[in-house]
Amino acid sequence: MGRIFVTSDTHFGHDREFLWGPRGFMSHVDHDKEVIRRWNETVQPDDVVYHLGDVMLGDNAYGIGCLEQLNGHIKIIPGNHDTASRLSLYKLLPNVEVLGLAEMIKYKKYNFYLSHHPTMTSNLEKAPYLRMHLINLYGHTHQQKPFYQDIPFMFHVGMDSNNCTPILLDDAIELMKEETQKCIQMLDVIIEPEEGGTS
Repeated sequence: MGRIFVTSDTHFGHDREFLWGPRGFMSHVDHDKEVIRRWNETVQPDDVVYHLGDVMLGDNAYGIGCLEQLNGHIKIIPGNHDTASRLSLYKLLPNVEVLGLAEMIKYKKYNFYLSHHPTMTSNLEKAPYLRMHLINLYGHTHQQKPFYQDIPFMFHVGMDSNNCTPILLDDAIELMKEETQKCIQMLDVIIEPEEGGTS
């Protein structure tokens, strides 16, 4: 097995400007071609990609045509636009596996909860180190910043916050570790005056 990547919300075939416009494209066709190019430039055939939903909209044949061009072993966690008929089509592709509505994986002693929708899974104040948390990787929100409300163990893997390409799980971990340290330092700034008391 190769490396592990995560992504979501490719929205192949979704011909709405509010989706492809903010991503920097002039049409859904330009968007889809570039997403495929960036994906295959990043992901090798033996890599694993967890796709956290909303693979495509619109014409199913067109969307499947895009999906079957992608490198890697693709494990799909369904999103709200992944209908039963689309899930049946995904399953026909040799490099695609459809999982349940959420999946838990362990990687390098980190524990991950993968879901389409953001899910609160932990509490930073009770555990200062990232490995002590159940980390939520999610899509759906189309946000440009990678963290849900600046929470370091809720990481948005979607196209909108990752330059329209899957993100290597190791890179996501490094970003989350940096954000965790920022949050700890901020909590220390708030807590220290209270601990000092008055003299």
